Formats: sequence, structure tokens, C-alpha cells
Amino acid sequence: MIDHINILNTEILSDNWYILNKVTYEFTRPDGSKQTQNREAYDRGNGATILLYNVAQKSIILTRQFRLPTYLNGNPSGMLIEACAGLLDKDNAEDCIKRETEEETGYKITDVRKIFEAYMSPGSVTEIVYFFIAAYDKSMKVNDGGGLAHEEEHIEVLELDFEKALQMIDNGEIKDAKTIMLIQYLRLKNIL
Repeated sequence: MIDHINILNTEILSDNWYILNKVTYEFTRPDGSKQTQNREAYDRGNGATILLYNVAQKSIILTRQFRLPTYLNGNPSGMLIEACAGLLDKDNAEDCIKRETEEETGYKITDVRKIFEAYMSPGSVTEIVYFFIAAYDKSMKVNDGGGLAHEEEHIEVLELDFEKALQMIDNGEIKDAKTIMLIQYLRLKNIL
């Protein structure tokens, strides 16, 4: 257990997209000894994600888009199926996810429910993600979605049968952690 942290130095290694810091810190161990370590931490801000669901249709809304890191790590197409998500920027999590939902999926939602928050990669990324769910129906569709051109987004909107989505986790078509967590939440809570 770490009792005390003392940041000795923070060096910016990159601020090209977000900020990659090299942090030198000292911590006091339970026995009173001090240890100094260096770690890199990527600060891209915090995010929010949402899974839209329709109880009557037993369906959910997901997206598919190109994700370079998955391509670099062996995903042949680089395309990833995932829940709608975005960075908070200066918004609170609820306002962010409502905005992102409309931009990415074309659905205008007003009633969202926060279910939990989680660090997705705490060994190297500072981001905490706020998880939401919301019911949807066809009357909420206000545009085609697809993301914003000025953000260079090219997002395909997918409406999937819930049971098919569960199978897609099993067969590896859905590999995104936040999406798997949200789908499993709907199943565990018997929402769908």
C-alpha cells in the first residue's frame, strides 16, 4: 500500500494530440522507506459512453468506425464496433453523452441514466469513463448521425438485436471493453 506520493518532476514528452507526460515520483512505503519511480501517463481528459436500448424491439444501437490503434495491433480492417462515446471537453458527463449521441447516432435523447464510472487503462491513461444507458425509439431519430466532418469522423450506425450482440461478443466481433461492459450490464440487470 502506498501511503504518500511526492511528484518530483513532470516532463511533457508529447502534446501533439493530447498530453503524454513522463512523471518521476517518490512514494513512502508502509515500512517508511522511500522509492523513486518513473512512469509515462497519457492525459486525454475524461470521457463518457452510452448504450441505447429498445425494450420492445430487444435491440441496441452501436457504432462502427476505424480505430488506428486496433489496426496497429493486428485488426486487419481497423474497424471497431463500439458504444457511442466521446471526450467530455468542458462539459459535464451527462451533457457530453447527450451531445455525442446525437452527433454519432442521430438520436436525440433527454433521459439518460448513469450506471457507473471506470478507469479503462489505469496503468497508462488518466481517463475515467462515465457509463450511461438510455431507452430509444424511432421518434427520437433526428438525423443520420455519423459524427462530425470537422472532427474527421466517419461513423456507421448499427441497430442490432440484443441476442446477436451477445453472440458478437462470444465470437470476437465486438472487442471494445466499454461496449462489452454495457451489454453485459443490460443482461445482468435484466433490462433486455
